[in-house]
Amino acid sequence: MLFAVSCIDKADSQSLRLDNRPAHIEFLNAQGNAIRIAGPYVSEDGAGMTGSLLIVEAADLAAAKALAAGDPYAKAGLFESVDIRPWKWVIGNPDA
Repeated sequence: MLFAVSCIDKADSQSLRLDNRPAHIEFLNAQGNAIRIAGPYVSEDGAGMTGSLLIVEAADLAAAKALAAGDPYAKAGLFESVDIRPWKWVIGNPDA
């Protein structure tokens, strides 16, 4: 099952994000095909990152939450909020 993981950074946390970015990228790459899409939310001018959006495949909501909790960004306390919801891919599916 697919889940949308939407994470919003705490205010003034750009340095925390950048400090943990290499470990975050390594963590996501280590998840293999479980990560279907991943990328940062950006500021209106595109210059800064303000959060993360991931589409992940997991057996259930508990597994999606466990994956999100294992992210180095989450462990570092970067996020103000994390929302995880079941998600259905309808348009633009690259597997089609």
